[in-house]
Amino acid sequence: MLDRNKRIKEKPEKFQENKDEFDLIVTCQERVFDQVLEDLTERGGNMSKMTHVINVEIKDNHDDATLGAFLIHELVKEICSSSDHEAEMESIIAALEKKKNKRFLYSPAFY
Repeated sequence: MLDRNKRIKEKPEKFQENKDEFDLIVTCQERVFDQVLEDLTERGGNMSKMTHVINVEIKDNHDDATLGAFLIHELVKEICSSSDHEAEMESIIAALEKKKNKRFLYSPAFY
């Protein structure tokens, strides 16, 4: 996995150092999900900009990473095809959890 990452990533990146705004943040480990929420909380929410943080737990191996990529793609596709993803986010997640028999962590958060 590290060799592959070295080929596709310019350098390691930390969300905490990125000050861009995101409508959707997808993590692949619960620990990272918690860190993202903690960082957003520390930013203070001064801009009152909402984002959706979703964790799709993926084991760190090639097979699970491949399956996880397809699952995240399906999730994002469902969100993008929604006419009102803000109002429908929880039902979109619940439907995909049921369809895939997989549990996601979800939290709205503010910048």
